[in-house]
Amino acid sequence: MKITQLLTEDTILLDLQSTSKQAVLTELIGQLDRAGKLSDKNQFENDILAREAQSTTGIGDGIAIPHAKSAAVKSPAIAFGRSNAGIDYQALDGQPSHLFFMIAASEGANDAHLEALSRLATFLMDDKFRTDIMAANSKDDVLVAVAKKELAEGGEEEYQEELETTSPSVSAKKILAVTACPTGIAHTYMAAEKLNGRAKEMGISLKVETNGSSGVKNRLTDAEIAEADAIIVAADTKVEMARFNGKPVIQTKVGKAIYETDDLLNRAVGGDAPVYTHDRSKDEAAGTDTKSGFYKHLMNGVSNMLPFVVGGGILIAISFFWGINASNPDSPEYNQFAAMLSTIGGGNAFFLMVPVLAGFIAMSIAERPGFAPGMIGGLIAITVTGVEGASGGSGFLGGLIAGFLAGYVTLLVKKIFSGLPNSLEGLKPVLFFPVFSIAITGIIMMLVNPQLTKIYTAISAFLESLGGTNLVLVGLLLGGMMAIDMGGPINKAAYTFGIAMLDAQNFNFMATVMAAGMVPPIGMALATTFFKNKFTRPEREAGKTAYVLGACFITEGVIPFAAADPARVIPACVAGAATTGALVMLFDISLRAPHGGVFVMGLVDGGITSILMYALAIIVGAIVTAIVAGLLKKKVAVAV
Repeated sequence: MKITQLLTEDTILLDLQSTSKQAVLTELIGQLDRAGKLSDKNQFENDILAREAQSTTGIGDGIAIPHAKSAAVKSPAIAFGRSNAGIDYQALDGQPSHLFFMIAASEGANDAHLEALSRLATFLMDDKFRTDIMAANSKDDVLVAVAKKELAEGGEEEYQEELETTSPSVSAKKILAVTACPTGIAHTYMAAEKLNGRAKEMGISLKVETNGSSGVKNRLTDAEIAEADAIIVAADTKVEMARFNGKPVIQTKVGKAIYETDDLLNRAVGGDAPVYTHDRSKDEAAGTDTKSGFYKHLMNGVSNMLPFVVGGGILIAISFFWGINASNPDSPEYNQFAAMLSTIGGGNAFFLMVPVLAGFIAMSIAERPGFAPGMIGGLIAITVTGVEGASGGSGFLGGLIAGFLAGYVTLLVKKIFSGLPNSLEGLKPVLFFPVFSIAITGIIMMLVNPQLTKIYTAISAFLESLGGTNLVLVGLLLGGMMAIDMGGPINKAAYTFGIAMLDAQNFNFMATVMAAGMVPPIGMALATTFFKNKFTRPEREAGKTAYVLGACFITEGVIPFAAADPARVIPACVAGAATTGALVMLFDISLRAPHGGVFVMGLVDGGITSILMYALAIIVGAIVTAIVAGLLKKKVAVAV
């Protein structure tokens, strides 16, 4: 099937009116609906958003490919939209997106449809093709460019032949790869295309297996696996891993195969791949390195907990506009609306955050059967104290322990009941797993949580007792942690610590990590403004976006700069963020909102003076980052 049978004039928008990611999705979905391609517009939008929640479909190079396989699609179709100005789509390279291809695949789509949809993803890796699409003056021009490209490529059969063909190699080593994304439409094939293209340029013998919606293509044979020197598994979903037992395997995200292609290939050829040992007692989840299991489980809990933290925390902070005691019915400041906000935020959202943290950690370890015991363990962590006068139990500390405990207890229960006859298979998830997992997790947490509460209370009391120089040093450390890996595990550890202290009613730490997290992107943005000869034109353009991202407390806005020159950018960011962290602690600034950047600065405790001091701390840190970056970076050869 030709792509132009799916991409038609009535699904093309040459001049998108949208200025945000959500607006782009809505506009393209509307075009598909008007073209009669959808049976349920709202359902399809939910399916598109569910895919976006897994990972961004902004693949970089100005391209975004939102996609979903949905029962709401009458017939497979492609909607195309173009924005000359560019839209912040949270792309992998941090740059604005200009070309948007929304792929709508029906649940009953046949292989011909899916092959055509997937083929489009590979075409977009061609610079000339993207240029032709960007320069198109009419809808016909777009369709002609697609038709010419499709004719030149010879269709899916020749593409598959290309995947199976290896180029003359200057490397004697044989490398294999597997690519897979959750929906198996776009990223799967783009990653395969990029790996093949770079392997040919680098003279590397490579074969890529694609695990797409239409099934496994170019499957790796047992003989090929046996002869392979290394295997790259770039996947965000499960792939068959048992066949790689005993072989050097690099496991990573599918997006990294698109944007860190050279690094992956060099690691594979250079022998930098750990030997994979298959453990049948564990689920075969690709997309993570074997060493990062703890971090993966922890981040699954933290990411699912954050909406409760952010939403609840900001609602609590807003309630203070009517007074610190506005939610207390016995106070002269009492306001009914403020009390409602405080109850929603503190009494409900904040109450649920530790159980949700524990539940999703356990679910990451043991899948769905781990969720219930994790939630129960987290609930016990915050309600069973065993310590007179203690409120909140063991808090985050107990929640973390409960999550991991529940996850591994559930794995043990699953293993114990794995020998049951097939006739009882249906009773496992609804009877045996929940009863035994909840009971064991609950009993252990009931016994250990009083001791955990004592430890948690002691830690909180110690931190609250710090003052003067000690507190400034803590701020210095937290600030540096927020900048050293720009949204990575160290950054998340510092942020999680701030949330834990927020739960413990100590608000200085939250103010510190938020301010420090804003500094790196703002600082680098200032550097691009005042040291223009040290940055290329694309970097200066990225600097404009970094101002906004930094102001919104999105530390990841500095990643494009750090990726291009880590040896100079990271030290500059750490210096500025650490300075800000120390100043916030020195000024004794408190903030009850866990996110929001400049939009929640008005919620800083202490009135206008504290707000100004908080802003000063951020500005000083950003200036430090800008100056250090300006001094460390070299002039670009041609500042274009």
